Amino acid sequence: MTELWTIENEIYDSGVTLLCGVDEAGRGPLAGPVCAAAVMLPRGCEIPGLNDSKKLTEKRREALFDTICEKALSFGVAMAGVEEIEERNILGATFLAMNRAIAQLSPRPELALIDGNRNTGITVPSRCIVKGDARCADIAAASILAKVSRDRYMLEMAERWPEYGFEQHKGYGTALHYERLRRYGPSPIHRPSFLRKMH
Repeated sequence: MTELWTIENEIYDSGVTLLCGVDEAGRGPLAGPVCAAAVMLPRGCEIPGLNDSKKLTEKRREALFDTICEKALSFGVAMAGVEEIEERNILGATFLAMNRAIAQLSPRPELALIDGNRNTGITVPSRCIVKGDARCADIAAASILAKVSRDRYMLEMAERWPEYGFEQHKGYGTALHYERLRRYGPSPIHRPSFLRKMH
């Protein structure tokens, strides 16, 4: 667990006092919003089992979600919807969601650590951390909040449009999802630009 704090501790030691980690979920699916989360954990905060959300089971992520919300100094979760994805492309929409999540934090972070290698659209001082969700505690926490929040949203969408099986694939391009799309055509929450590649 302590190795998850290595990068953050170096940044804290350089004089930064307020850090947040930022990550997104849902950049790749054919349907639904992209969801971002920003999290400020107390320095050195130990959360057993904290890891990149992709390496955790759904049940584990759900349990960690509540722990992170309890222990965080501040956190924000925000989405960018299908219209915004179509208007700005997925990268632009991802930054929009990230900025909305960061804006919910109080106090305002001096530095945002962004998972990945792109931060051109972020409105606060930020630094990219490649594979940050497996290397930084704050980003790992953000990855879990983003993933769980988006999955919960897609479960609600599954009730509204049961024919697509969103509860199973959360909007990602699985065989089942493609089969249902061919049968029923797209719903209002499908991303038209992502469906053009459909065979």
